[in-house]
Amino acid sequence: METNTNISAERVRFTTHPSRYKHWKLELEGPVAWLKMNVNEDEGLRPGYKLKMNSYDLAVDIELDDAVTRLRFEHPEASVVCIESLNEKVFCAGANIFMLSSSTHTHKVNFCKFTNETRINIEEATTKSGQKYVASLNGAAAGGGYELALACDEIHLVDDRSAAVSLPEVPLLGVLPGTGGLTRLVDKRKVRRDIADEFCTLAEGAKAKKALDWGLVDFIHPKGVYAESIRKRAAELAGKGNTAKGVALEDIEPEVEGETLRFRFVTLEVQPDERTAKITIQGPSAEDATIPSEPTTLGAGWYALRMWRELRRAILELRFNYPAIGLVTLHTAGDLANVIALDEALEKRRDHWFVREVLLQQGRTLKMLDITARTFFAIVTPGSCFAGSLFEVALAADRIYMKDDPELDNAIALSDANAGRLPMAHGLSRLQNRFYGSPERVAKALEHKGEAVAPSEAKELGLVTDVFDDIDWDDEVRMKIQERRSLSPDALTGMEANLRFVGPETMESRIYARLSAWQNWIFTRPNAVGEKGALTSYGKPHSPEFDWSRV
Repeated sequence: METNTNISAERVRFTTHPSRYKHWKLELEGPVAWLKMNVNEDEGLRPGYKLKMNSYDLAVDIELDDAVTRLRFEHPEASVVCIESLNEKVFCAGANIFMLSSSTHTHKVNFCKFTNETRINIEEATTKSGQKYVASLNGAAAGGGYELALACDEIHLVDDRSAAVSLPEVPLLGVLPGTGGLTRLVDKRKVRRDIADEFCTLAEGAKAKKALDWGLVDFIHPKGVYAESIRKRAAELAGKGNTAKGVALEDIEPEVEGETLRFRFVTLEVQPDERTAKITIQGPSAEDATIPSEPTTLGAGWYALRMWRELRRAILELRFNYPAIGLVTLHTAGDLANVIALDEALEKRRDHWFVREVLLQQGRTLKMLDITARTFFAIVTPGSCFAGSLFEVALAADRIYMKDDPELDNAIALSDANAGRLPMAHGLSRLQNRFYGSPERVAKALEHKGEAVAPSEAKELGLVTDVFDDIDWDDEVRMKIQERRSLSPDALTGMEANLRFVGPETMESRIYARLSAWQNWIFTRPNAVGEKGALTSYGKPHSPEFDWSRV
């Protein structure tokens, strides 16, 4: 892939495979999968730091994310995944501090977001895919290392008088456990507030007995029987496993032509000078909606899976390789009827494990759009196919503009995919989120499932932001884009993050909304990243100097 001079430093590459892992080893023993962390300290994402003591950066997390996803698709026979370390004394020291202190603010925030998405992938695998994750802490787990354990269903800690769990970011770095540690501690593990408060200010953390008493781990085992105990527990949880045969995932790599990245079904066109980008999604064919008696024969190249993996990759490209792109227009091209037919076919077969995983992949990709710090405008023109699951892409956008054109009677439609099959992080469907407090409007919109919705009706139903006629279309859309480009990117990020989610919260939405917002703010403050801030001063001979004003 060619080098792009308009991206930040060198392009981050997201494609990997277990045969190419540098930091993890994936081993299968019947129904038990072993994910063994063995970070190569010299193989970080960028030069300038060493990944000592199983500390991690984005390169390590890209492999972990790949492994978790492959286990869901390629190894459904595995009912238990055990994560442990090949370092005898350290499970994981967390995010590499020297990487964080030397990274741009943008990279730090996107790194934390990607890491969170990986942890949530693990939790979803447990709750939706029947793959229980067991954290085997055969050594100390600090910061992000303990946060990885918190994402697992069970946490086991060796009782060797030295191994401990800790979240030392507050006392040592002047920041927060950025991958959901605080939220998982009180929401998921239900650790009492005062206990959590004390734990999070103890740089040394809690050793085995205290960790168990405080509810920070589920089991402790003496060192002499630790390995045997973990294997016994993994076997108990795994049972006989599953008989399903997996589907090998394909590499998702684009063809790069200048500033355009072309995948099979998704195209990302970047205009660096304009600080804008265009994502175009090609709709499915009629054949894509035919699901055979054994869906796995469709393979990983099947549109229903491949396209959503491509869209996910396009989002990651924007986050890490095009940080200055502020506004993205979303487009579709294809036959509305084919999208509806595919959605209906998926709904009928959703009890099959492979179809279930395909739908969950679609949901995870849409959630990435929901929390990506870019303005999204969905553009509906003749030839669009914003139907069902693809209309969810439009509903994830900040605005939807539709052209009032006689040929636009078949560009928008709803399906079962809009009725809650692909929920947002806070548990609501995007229609419920859009019409919060007005359930009758959701019901009225869903009365039109399977029908093409004309521009005037789409506006009346509230499915689009505005409709412009053919004469004004180009000027109106251009002015909307130019107006948005002129506004502060920081103000827009805050505004969009507040407006995109309404109503209830879940642990997942709290991690992204509450914790991520505070982490983002703290990462800009001199108490953390100033010349003598805590993060900047880590490992140096001088102590941090704080501005003691509470804000």
